[in-house]
Amino acid sequence: MTSYLAALAPETAADAETTAGSFGNAQVYQLRLQLMANEQLKELAAERQTSPQALATEWVMQRLEWEARQRGM
Repeated sequence: MTSYLAALAPETAADAETTAGSFGNAQVYQLRLQLMANEQLKELAAERQTSPQALATEWVMQRLEWEARQRGM
């Protein structure tokens, strides 16, 4: 599902707006990154043989899991 949603995301994170939409039971968020951050994200994603969108999604999911643990959820 993550790779499917990543395929629907804009080509580059820097080109995206800060708007949200929905797709099925998933919420789609777009964000704007500074050029340097976008390049860094693309480089890290390439090293991991994944897309920048998939990597960013993975990071957000990891952070949400961490936040939930911190709150005892």
